[in-house]
Amino acid sequence: MSTATLRSATADTAADVVVVGSGAGGLSAAVAAAYHGLKVVVVEKAAVCGGATSYSGGWAWAPGNPLAKADGVNEDPEEFRTYLQHRLGEYYNAERVDAFLEGAPQMVDFFHNHTSLQFTPGAQIKDIYGNTPGAGTGHRSVGPAPYDARKIPRALRAKMRHQLYATSFLGMGIMAGPDLAKFLSASTGSIPGLLHAAKRVSTHMLSLAVYRRNMQLVNGTALTGRLMKSADDLGVDIRVSTSAEELLTDATGRITGVKVGNGTKSYTITAARGVVLATGGFPQNAKLRRELFPKTPTGEEHWTLTPPEADGAGLRLAQAVGARFTTDVASPAAWCPVSLIRYPNGSTGTFPHIMDRAKPGSIGVLPNGKRFVNEANGYYDYVAGMLESTEEGQPVVSWQIADARYVRRFPLGMAKPLPVPLTPYLRSGYLVKGNTLAELADKCGIDPVQLEKTVKDFNANADKGIDPDFGRGETPFNRYGGDAGNTPNPTLGALRKGPFYAVKVVPGSFGTFAGLDVDAKARVLDEQGNALPGLFAVGNDQASVMGGHYPAGGINLGPALTFGYLVGRDLASGPETRAGASAAEQQDHPATGARR
Repeated sequence: MSTATLRSATADTAADVVVVGSGAGGLSAAVAAAYHGLKVVVVEKAAVCGGATSYSGGWAWAPGNPLAKADGVNEDPEEFRTYLQHRLGEYYNAERVDAFLEGAPQMVDFFHNHTSLQFTPGAQIKDIYGNTPGAGTGHRSVGPAPYDARKIPRALRAKMRHQLYATSFLGMGIMAGPDLAKFLSASTGSIPGLLHAAKRVSTHMLSLAVYRRNMQLVNGTALTGRLMKSADDLGVDIRVSTSAEELLTDATGRITGVKVGNGTKSYTITAARGVVLATGGFPQNAKLRRELFPKTPTGEEHWTLTPPEADGAGLRLAQAVGARFTTDVASPAAWCPVSLIRYPNGSTGTFPHIMDRAKPGSIGVLPNGKRFVNEANGYYDYVAGMLESTEEGQPVVSWQIADARYVRRFPLGMAKPLPVPLTPYLRSGYLVKGNTLAELADKCGIDPVQLEKTVKDFNANADKGIDPDFGRGETPFNRYGGDAGNTPNPTLGALRKGPFYAVKVVPGSFGTFAGLDVDAKARVLDEQGNALPGLFAVGNDQASVMGGHYPAGGINLGPALTFGYLVGRDLASGPETRAGASAAEQQDHPATGARR
């Protein structure tokens, strides 16, 4: 960095928009505002951009999107509303939901056709609750197309967060869908699968040797990488290792900018149009977890899949100028079951149990040896079941158990199937092994008599393809997460072949649902319900538009991208504008062109 550039990055700065945070919501707002001609500065407390978005699967729930229509899927938007009305119940906010449902297709169209963010359709991704009226069976989600990081300038790559190591293979991300399916087929000796895996891994090893990082961007890293490239193309000033210390106001109370600091110097960035908070909510704030999360007596009994910077800083900034923090949601956080990995350097990694729970040959049990949930339902339901089934005062924990056939065909937590050996996971204690169910139970502290009864009953029903206790495999979402070649039920398989294996599962989350009270335009509200002029919140800084429910995968990223886009567009065209895509979006922007 030149001396002139360094000076400009630490001196008082005038901008149209200041975005605090650099996940999907913040970068979406920055790109949309810059595309429409505004001068935008993004400040990020961490040394890298991307927040929890970079650690995510990258899929965004965006029903009615143009990719679906291009595939011939033209659903009536009332189906989306019907589904959400049934799932959200008393937390259904018609104005905010309508703003999201109307804005999501516009958001996808804008990014897909006018920036470097290209999407791929989630043609097979189902809504979680398939028996609910209005539930979808595909095409309501979009994910970022894989991206070659060599297209990103080196200086910008240095500001990018890496793939979450726990969910990678040696630091390489694997994309849900055909990519993952080919990797899993390699465990059965499939030649195409083995060739695919060999090509991906060898390319990754070459990238590590040449670039010292993964260059095959998929999932959340592809989403943030593409957004950062789009922002850079449009001249957005992205400043990392820069913390927002205070919101600036004028005599009328309008938010006029941000006081920031880089560890050695504080300075101000004024915002003629507005400030957008996108700092990732408060999942890393142990005090708030203790106060708001159920059965979390110290706040330390919860493990979040977010970077340490998501500590509620944006909420504190907003509350200092009179914003209302609301906990009026069904759940304070987006639950996800996780297991803990002890790395050789002494640190602890967090692995999200997303796809393994639905595969045949595995069940989840409590220490009492009983199942407690439909394991093939959403990750939110798994943790909710753990919380509900655990007696007050007892630690919230479960065990995901599988037999020998399962662990060589499918992942069990972070443990990989063939040809990857299980030895490292067993040696570290991450994976527990027992030659019999009784031995496994003894090692895990599970009631052995009840565990054997649970497995015996489960096996008898699995052979018939039924789950009378929890209905596993009865919805399209359940069946899609299973194994299509397993009959009569893709997600039910007996646990018979020893040895048996188990992974300890504890409560975690993808982020928080409680947050700043906002209106349908994402304007932050004060205690009286009035909009604080010049202040907006997107992503997990705003209270969830889903009211603390989890009706579909991607309900964090979909609204984050959508409200970020709408805020950026509105800041450029006027605070009251929300009449569809602007005229500027009908032509290619000179800096980006179309369809990168």
